[in-house]
Amino acid sequence: MIPVIVRNMVTEARGIVRLVLGSVDGSALPAFEAGAHIDIKLPSGLTRQYSLCRLQEDAQYYEIAVLKDPQSRGGSAEVHNLSIGDSISISEPKNHFPLVETKRHSVLVAGGIGVTPMLPMAQHLQKMGLPFEFHYCARSPETAAFSSALEASSFADKMHFHYSQVAGSSRMDVVNVLSCHSNDSELYICGPADFINGVLQQAKMLGWPEDRLHREFFAAPALDENVSENTAFKVKIHSTGEVFDVEADQSIFEVLDTNGVFLAVSCESGVCGTCQTGVIDGTPDHRDVFLTDKEHAKGKLVMPCCSRSKTPVLELDL
Repeated sequence: MIPVIVRNMVTEARGIVRLVLGSVDGSALPAFEAGAHIDIKLPSGLTRQYSLCRLQEDAQYYEIAVLKDPQSRGGSAEVHNLSIGDSISISEPKNHFPLVETKRHSVLVAGGIGVTPMLPMAQHLQKMGLPFEFHYCARSPETAAFSSALEASSFADKMHFHYSQVAGSSRMDVVNVLSCHSNDSELYICGPADFINGVLQQAKMLGWPEDRLHREFFAAPALDENVSENTAFKVKIHSTGEVFDVEADQSIFEVLDTNGVFLAVSCESGVCGTCQTGVIDGTPDHRDVFLTDKEHAKGKLVMPCCSRSKTPVLELDL
C-alpha cells in the first residue's frame, strides 16, 4: 500500500465530494490509464475501491469522487468524514475497465456517479483525436458531478446530458442512442447496477457483439429471485490436491483464507475482478458481475469471493 495525504476536498454535486490525494513527500505516484481504480484503506480498516476520475496533470496527485450512499456499507460515509491533511493508504492503480485499442467510435454512457471512470476516458479519447460521444444520465445538474466542467470541456460538443427531473430534458432514449452505432462502436457504461443491466440488455437485443460491451459495476445487483439456496460443496486446490469443505454459509474465499491459501480479494461482491481464479474442473455457480456472459458460459474462471459451485467439487487453478 502507498501512504498518501488528503490534499483537498471539494463538493462537486449534492452528496458527492472530490478528494485530491497527494504523495507524502511530493514524489510521483504510479502512472495509470483511463478506467483505472485504486483501493483505499480507510482509518476504520475498511477497504473500498474508487475510480480515478481525472487523468494526471501532476504525477504526485490522484483524484477520486465519492457519492455518500445511504445504502452503502459505511465506506462512502467514512470518506466524506475525512479532512484535509488526513493520512490514508492506497493501492497502486488497477484497471479492469480499460479502453480498447481501436479507432472505432466509442459510446460512453454514465449513470450518476458512474461518470468517474468516464471522465478520464473522454480526456484520453479527445487527446488522441479518436471519435466518441458521451451520454451523462442523472436526475439534475445539482446531482451530477462535474456537469459544469464537462459543459466547458474541450469535448463539450460530444456531451449529451439526460436529466430525468429537469423540464426540457428527459431520460436517455437508449434504443435511439444504441441503434445508431451497433455495427461500428465500442460501448462503455458505468453506473447503478439496474441502469447498466438495462442498457446492456437493450444493446444485446440490437445486435451489439458481446466483445464490444464494456461495463464496470460499483456494486453488485441483488441476486435474482430464481437463484437457488446455497448448498455445501468441496473446493480442491490443483497444485497440492488439498480438498476443503465449503458450507452453505461460507464463501470459497473464506474457506481458503481459513486454511492458509492466499487469494487477493478486494470488493468481496464479484464486482472488481481482483480474485479472478482459473477453474480446472467442475462447474461454477456464478454470482459475479465482472465476467462476461461468454466467460460465465465457458466456466473456466470464477470469483471465489462470491460465486459457488454447481458440482460437488470445484477444482481451482491454485
